Amino acid sequence: MQHISRRQALLGLGALTLAVAGCGEDEAPKKAADVSANKAAAMANYGVNQQFKATEPISFDVLYNNHPFYPDKSDWLFWQELTKRTNVTLKPVEVPLSDYDKKRGLLVGSGQAPLIIPKTYHPAEEAFVSSGAILPVSDYFDLMPNFKDKVAKWKMEPELDTLRQADGRIYLLPGLHEEVWADYSLAVRTDILEKHKLAVPKTWDELYEVLKALKKEYPDLYPMTDRFGVPTPGGNLFKLVAQAYGAKGGWEYQHATFDATAGKFVYTGAMPQYKQMLEYLAKLVKEKLLDPESFTQQDEQAKQKFNSGKSFVISANAQSIVNDYRPTLSKLVPGAKVAKIPVLMGPVGDYKIGTRLENGVMISKKALENKNFVAMMQFIDWLWYSDQGEEFAKWGVEGTTYTKDASGNYKIAKDIDFVGLNPGAPKHLQKDFGFSNGVFAYGGTTKLLNSTFSEEEVAFQDVMNARKPWPVEPPHPFNDEEREQATLWETPLKDYVTQQTLKFVLGERDLSEWDAYVKELEAKNTTSYMNLVNTAYERFKKDHG
Repeated sequence: MQHISRRQALLGLGALTLAVAGCGEDEAPKKAADVSANKAAAMANYGVNQQFKATEPISFDVLYNNHPFYPDKSDWLFWQELTKRTNVTLKPVEVPLSDYDKKRGLLVGSGQAPLIIPKTYHPAEEAFVSSGAILPVSDYFDLMPNFKDKVAKWKMEPELDTLRQADGRIYLLPGLHEEVWADYSLAVRTDILEKHKLAVPKTWDELYEVLKALKKEYPDLYPMTDRFGVPTPGGNLFKLVAQAYGAKGGWEYQHATFDATAGKFVYTGAMPQYKQMLEYLAKLVKEKLLDPESFTQQDEQAKQKFNSGKSFVISANAQSIVNDYRPTLSKLVPGAKVAKIPVLMGPVGDYKIGTRLENGVMISKKALENKNFVAMMQFIDWLWYSDQGEEFAKWGVEGTTYTKDASGNYKIAKDIDFVGLNPGAPKHLQKDFGFSNGVFAYGGTTKLLNSTFSEEEVAFQDVMNARKPWPVEPPHPFNDEEREQATLWETPLKDYVTQQTLKFVLGERDLSEWDAYVKELEAKNTTSYMNLVNTAYERFKKDHG
């Protein structure tokens, strides 16, 4: 694999070459469109960790995912300071969070999308590749020195390869994390465990024993209820248990999983490891240790059960502990204590499973016609990928929203709260200033990621970071014809797997019918689908490996 070049952007070239075309040494580099005429307002010597500032005031439209917790305000310090530092004014095209994916698809498909299209999770960009509606951003990596620097420094080429399409190009600029970030796990009532002299579980088998012990003490309750079941049934719980057995489930479900021993992809929903996940969860439901409503109830129902002391284990991330559980529990159940425990381990062992890539930015094809295209790419590189830009997007303005000590540790201003750092403060970093906004603030160093975490969350991260990273799966990008065919099979297959998964877990279908279920999947074209996947995998390996 060739390492991405770290040389600075050569803006005077008539045509830019693809920074990372693939793995083949003899492969001729693809030519990017000529952008020599579109570098108005660009910096001539822009480089790594250098403040970007356009040579004249410019503006760009940006698709804006408007979060109900911190709806956009035109007077946010974020907008003002961003323009002051970069000479760029962003004009947000606001779309409600609840409608973002659908609206984004309509705008991109109709050619009406803004030039900058953030908050896009892979593989959503694939729907727009064949039409040419979005740019192959990898053609323009040479304009993005900070992006290239982090990819090279953190050895992220294997992760980037997973974004490549059949032509070897990448169409989504992903957020980059220095390390795999594990956030979602389980929260447990530690006071209840202490009361009954139960140790905090470290494995799924130990959790089973803990739940059995609690069921004995509280026979009329379900020891565990869960949330995040809508719209994806078992979203977090299926994901975590599947990971422990070496499969993919819930939020992470994908049709294909790479079998390293066999050297090929297999159909996830038919894997023996997927069956093991179902067997474990079905056992919890059958023995009344897990609330059967966990997979279909709204979050508010699940939180109400947990916060009123009717259950003792529930899915959580760092913010749920601070915002959703601890404040209400302390009022309703005096003396209650809750903690997020390290992700439970299973047969695959002591792994931290996840990706170092985050949601990212698509660029409209119209951007190439803009005289400020090069400046726009430099601006994107600074805001989303430079150390300074990432710090600004997350923390704001030093001396106003935060301070730093001699060791570089961040401290939020006394009158501002964020994720419980200053409970009761009159102002909020997101709501009142626009920082730590999910549209702009993600990715970066582990130190920056940890900077807003409480001591208990840092301790959680320390445990998770000590684990081995799970190997990155190889890419298997479809060509246009394969993608069209695969799309016809994927939706009915996923719907059927989801439906049958719930039936197996809830005991509505016995797991003795597993072989029949696998045959039902084959009747829905899993064999043909996997032939497509493995053909694409072998072709990409041959062409780019």
